[in-house]
Amino acid sequence: MRRQRIKDLSKKITKGTTPTTVGYSFSESGVNYIKAEAITREGRIDKSVFCFISEETHNALARSQLQADDILVSIAGVYLGKSAVMKKEYLPANVNQAVGIVRIDQSKAHPKFVHYTFQTPKVNQLLNSLCPQAAQPNLNLTSLGLFEIEVPELSVQKKVSGILSTYDDLIENNRVRIQILEEIVQRIYREWFVDYRFPGHEKVKFIDSEMGKVPIGWQVVTIGDVIDSIESGSRPKGGIDPNETGIPSIGAENVLGLGQYEFEKEKYVSKNFFNGMKRGVIKNGDVLLYKDGAKIGRKSMFRDGFPHEICCINEHAFILRTNSRCSQNYLYFYLDRPDTTQKIIGLNANAAQPGINQPGVKGLPFMLPEKWLIDLFDTQAEPILRLLFNLAKKNKCLREKREMLLPRLISGEVDVSMMDIAMREQADVA
Repeated sequence: MRRQRIKDLSKKITKGTTPTTVGYSFSESGVNYIKAEAITREGRIDKSVFCFISEETHNALARSQLQADDILVSIAGVYLGKSAVMKKEYLPANVNQAVGIVRIDQSKAHPKFVHYTFQTPKVNQLLNSLCPQAAQPNLNLTSLGLFEIEVPELSVQKKVSGILSTYDDLIENNRVRIQILEEIVQRIYREWFVDYRFPGHEKVKFIDSEMGKVPIGWQVVTIGDVIDSIESGSRPKGGIDPNETGIPSIGAENVLGLGQYEFEKEKYVSKNFFNGMKRGVIKNGDVLLYKDGAKIGRKSMFRDGFPHEICCINEHAFILRTNSRCSQNYLYFYLDRPDTTQKIIGLNANAAQPGINQPGVKGLPFMLPEKWLIDLFDTQAEPILRLLFNLAKKNKCLREKREMLLPRLISGEVDVSMMDIAMREQADVA
């Protein structure tokens, strides 16, 4: 191992520019434009939150045009310290001023090894300590360039990167499968309950309703008519103890979608507090709704031991549980309809602090099909959702093993020098 400054391992260290500051604008499509929020805590680049700029704008912002294997480092705000390696498939691409670009000299270091080094808790903490204490912390490029890391032989770097990339590939493959499985169930839902092409629809007559024409036998009711309970949780007086490691207490920030959960944002309450909770304890199949903050309308479902066998929620999320007229699966996908999501967002009556209340949610209109069709939908959806949540649990285990290995591999505590490990090229792995 030898200590090396990032600038001595790099061909280039720079950052991006916001197009509007130099007279250009964003566009509806075109060249990918990456902001810091696209760099996930897992070290992945989330293309779903890309913006776009024109080719002309991209050419004008020549300094921050990306190449494959560039390390993207969040250098400002709440995302500070996160990093990811640029994928070839996302090119051409550019970044904004909150993203630093480190272009490694690959004769000296392996880009993924440097990226994984940034991800270790110790190094990430040191990077954050370089930022002045301010409302908007920033990591300047000079400090980043002077930052030192431990670097083994290049062959060892590639082996370490190969091991960790294998975990990342498995996690990413499972994540894509989870997304596909959710889309399959969504497609069934839309075909049956939005487009009305459910089994036997050819023989069904339609009648007028306040939600348009609906099949005979279907009812327009309210969410309050199909749920047994809607409840939020609580937290100890004085707030969550940051040193507590008892029972996971889930907040709105963890309500992300099916099979999704940010374990790094997790907080805990003591077992004594949990045992005294009269509401907010998660049960299998619970549907959760983000009730206040910037992401009102997001929802999730927790089941089959994901994210935890035992956990609870705080006061910033709702749990919804259906009665015998409906099912949790149907409720989730009804809430996930774009038009329903917009109605939920429209419930917000507090502009200063966005939030929705129980009466508002209960009063939302709800399309209730005949029970036999809901039961048939569950028959179709259940095996798919079981597989989806099984993959989510596998990813949880993979992340735990990866997090355990990461600092040991980077520090050399686990010696890989004699292992026969091949590192695939960027084109094959990202």
